[in-house]
Amino acid sequence: MMKTQKLEISGIPALLYGEESRKVYLYVHGKMGCKEEALPFAELACPAGYQVLAVDLPEHGERRGSSEKLLPWVAVPELEAVYSYAAERWKNVSLRATSIGAWFSMLALQAKPLRGALLLSPVVDMEDLITNMMQWANVSEAQLKEAGEISTDFDETLSWQYLCWVREHPYRWKVPTQVLYGAKDNLTSRAVLEQFKQRTGAHLTIMVEGEHWFHTELQLAVLQEWERAHI
Repeated sequence: MMKTQKLEISGIPALLYGEESRKVYLYVHGKMGCKEEALPFAELACPAGYQVLAVDLPEHGERRGSSEKLLPWVAVPELEAVYSYAAERWKNVSLRATSIGAWFSMLALQAKPLRGALLLSPVVDMEDLITNMMQWANVSEAQLKEAGEISTDFDETLSWQYLCWVREHPYRWKVPTQVLYGAKDNLTSRAVLEQFKQRTGAHLTIMVEGEHWFHTELQLAVLQEWERAHI
């Protein structure tokens, strides 16, 4: 039975998996995820000598319906606080993050001395993703600037404030990083990911049958093998 402790870090619900150790992975889920989904990763990382500290991002898990929204200017300071908590308690801190959780984490932790990072389907260029969504919705920059926010039929709200924030907050990522990417990822193109690799030195593992959301039996098996190989 996995040892699990419920915590609260600066008001953020968290779970700590595993027996006491000097090494920890911060686990940051993606959109529609929650801290509890860290368990399969913890079942690999804890026997390898790590603990796993997982948190709920705004509007997710125990924070559904909360006043805090899933916005970078909210999530990034929160993850900085979570890192500070971890750095005071563990000698080695590593990162395991998914999708938009990876982008928030790279913004928050870019200057921190992380031991390494495992990123699944990371959003690495949010400006590219937003401008792609604008094209899908047939929305111009001028229209978005004038409206402020525009809802789309693919359940995303385009925001001028969000786009401006992204442009004003580039990140520089220097942490030793492993990326698992699905060749059928519809949010991040292979070209954008290759640019990230060149910029950061990250090592890429490509799953030909992988999508942005790893959820099939085969995809989850590949994810687990990748995690086991790189923990």
